[in-house]
Amino acid sequence: MKVLIISDAWRPQVNGVVRTLEQTRHYLQAWGHQVNVIGPDQFPSLPMPGYNTIPLALFPGRRLARMIKDLQPDTIHIATEGPLGLSARRFCVKNGLCFSTSYHTQFPEYLRLRLPIPLGFSYAFLRWFHRRAVCTMVSTDSQMRVLKDRSFSNLVKWSRGVDVRLFRPQDNAELSEDKPIFMYLGRVAVEKNIEAFLSLPLPGILYVVGDGPDRQRLEKQFPNARFVGVKKGQELVQHLSAADVFVFPSRTDTFGLVMLEAMACGVPVAAYPVIGPVDVVREGENGALDEDLYTAAMRALKVDRKKTRAAAQSYSWEAATRQFLNTLRSVSGERMGVSTEPDMQGHAGGLP
Repeated sequence: MKVLIISDAWRPQVNGVVRTLEQTRHYLQAWGHQVNVIGPDQFPSLPMPGYNTIPLALFPGRRLARMIKDLQPDTIHIATEGPLGLSARRFCVKNGLCFSTSYHTQFPEYLRLRLPIPLGFSYAFLRWFHRRAVCTMVSTDSQMRVLKDRSFSNLVKWSRGVDVRLFRPQDNAELSEDKPIFMYLGRVAVEKNIEAFLSLPLPGILYVVGDGPDRQRLEKQFPNARFVGVKKGQELVQHLSAADVFVFPSRTDTFGLVMLEAMACGVPVAAYPVIGPVDVVREGENGALDEDLYTAAMRALKVDRKKTRAAAQSYSWEAATRQFLNTLRSVSGERMGVSTEPDMQGHAGGLP
């Protein structure tokens, strides 16, 4: 099968969407499928306001259309709702092509943290975006329930995985004396709610691994915490393995791949009982959930690391990719019917 994935999140960005697409492409190619990814690295771009490391493709419509025509894919998957996703949607609707989408980000909640935009408006845009897809892939049961309540349709499950060969317990002599260690890994930005973690009166040392637009402000606000920047590969695994508890303070993630990566290193997770953590964290088995994040962190400190590692091993990228592939097989070759659904500009039958 010739698979085309179009995503506004792609290399050299480092985030959960990119890791998911990388692993998915890896397994699909290993199984003999041809996979092309069209990302913003192939277009002129400008940095996203507030995120200098996230490029947004500039006016990609015509070039993207030529690329899709040249590739002649059997199936098209639109991963994001940014400039590339919008242009790809427009091309598919205009040409009557079947396409699938995925829901990676709680965009309305992210946006509301920065601008006074009502959730209802943002969700209306997302319903419009995904409605013409043959199906929309969602990573967790809890996220699926929320979207159904928001009148999204044609939702299917596409779970996530972790590379347990890379992420495994390791020694880190550099951090061995700082015990207990409570660690956050991920983007350092307002939507990650990192202040809720750094404000906790926890014993030991608090570590922040990663970078982002809020790092400088948080370093000044919390001078006793240790900000170590972005870590990759074995260095990342060693840092994760050194932690006693992985604290995941976000209330707006759809999954949180970093939780699986920490668990695979034997590190129990402390989080709020919200979308993502409620689907992954099991009390006393691989972590703890509580509306009081301090209470969750202290309970997680007592969880057996071997049990935590074993729980992570039930999540594989191979299984997640088979879900993705089976969905593509079920929708490939279908044609979109003529729709009278008005688009965001008030026209019937798709974007002009």
